[in-house]
This record gives sequence, C-alpha cells and structure tokens, in this order.
Amino acid sequence: MGEKYIDLQATAAQLELRNSPPSRPLVMYQRWEELLFLHWEVDPQLIAKDLPSGLKVDTFDGRAYLGIVPFFMKGIRPRFLPAVPGISYFLELNLRTYVLGPDGTPGVWFYSLDANSWLGVEVAKTFISLPYVHAHQKSSFFQSEDWIDFHSTRKQQDQAIPLRYTYRAWDEIGPAEPGTLEFFLVERYILFSYRKGSQSLYKGRVNHVPYQLYQTQVENYSPELFELNGFSLPLRKPDHMVMSHGVKVKVHAIERVKA
Repeated sequence: MGEKYIDLQATAAQLELRNSPPSRPLVMYQRWEELLFLHWEVDPQLIAKDLPSGLKVDTFDGRAYLGIVPFFMKGIRPRFLPAVPGISYFLELNLRTYVLGPDGTPGVWFYSLDANSWLGVEVAKTFISLPYVHAHQKSSFFQSEDWIDFHSTRKQQDQAIPLRYTYRAWDEIGPAEPGTLEFFLVERYILFSYRKGSQSLYKGRVNHVPYQLYQTQVENYSPELFELNGFSLPLRKPDHMVMSHGVKVKVHAIERVKA
C-alpha cells in the first residue's frame, strides 16, 4: 500500500478539483457506502483504443488500471426533495478506468454500471448518458456485521451471469496521501460520459470529503465483469485492493466538454 510516484501536475489537478468550488449548480445529494475498490493493471493501449474523441488514458507511472467497484447508493434525492423509499436506495457495481479530458482534467470513464433500480437506470441513461444496466442484486451482512456479501446478476444474451463480492474492512489507512496510487485511483471528482447521437462528450462534477480508506479482506470476487464489457478475464488477483465505509456526495449539473 502507499506506492508513491509523484506526478506533480496530475496530483495538483486532482487536489484542485477536490478543493475548488464547483462551477455548475448543485442538483442532487447521495451517499456512497461500503465501497470496495478492486484494480488490475492493464496496457494503456487496451484502454486508449476505445475511448471517445477528446479523452486520453490517465496513467500512474505509465500504468493504466481497470477497476471493479461494488457499493451501496443511499439517500439519493434531488436538491429540493426528500429521499423516497424504493427509489433513493439501491446497489451499484461498476467497471471503470481513469482518463484525462481535452484540457487535462483527470476523471473517471465507466464501461458499465449495474444497478437494481429500474427507474434509476433509465434516468441515468437518459439524462447523463452513463452506460447503466439493470441487474438483479442483493447484499447481506454476516459474522457480526463485519463481512459484506454483495451479489449481482445481469442477464445477457439469454444468460444469467452471477457475480459475487465478499469483503470487509481491516486495518485503517486513512485518507489517501497525494502522490500515492491510492490517491490516483480513488480521489476522482469528475466523470465523463458520451452521447453517441450528438457525438458529444460531457462531464459531471461531484464533491465529497476525502475517503477514509481501509485495507480489506476479500473472500470472493468475480472478475467476469471484465468479460461482460469485452475485456479478457484477468488471470491473477487484483493488483490493488482497498475499501471505504463511504462518503456523503453532492452532485452537480453536467456540462458539454469543448474539444
């Protein structure tokens, strides 16, 4: 843990996004809880070949990463409305990588976001053009609530693909130190999306305090999410694993990116 390769320009850009006030209006509140971050090192060219125009691969010491992140979405509500049971709480599982926008802004690029809220999936696909997929998901806590057992099943080509992640927090790390691999992977405050119809790139901004990170024990994980998104199945354990109990998040309006 804590591998350090300081890219001063990239680190400064992430810190600026974390500390600067957003330029776009606040539109939504959320809580992200019990996040597991599993990352594998991949060839940057593997990522670069399918990115939309305007995005470049972001790397740490020349290495690109693909990450699987299961977590709980809670308290989702528009700025002026309360949370609604059945709509404001659901599970999510995403496959992601890290990119730079046309102006060098560091952010996240999602290949898929599986969720068990049909309405949430449709709203996200329509309004922010993120590749959400409806999935059957459930979770449970066991062994004195230390362990989280997260299940997600996606139907694809008439097949049900079950995925499972069983994990718990272990030793506390604290906030990611700027310049470390943890900081590169988790301290991201911009997401990018692409609308194929207009061939337009968009970005959205989120705000939250730094993650309090923990080393994690992982008993089950399903790398098959790679295959569901057209990547080869990784034949080794994750190169990096960490988790967080969560953060409160402010979500700001998306905006079109100028190339």
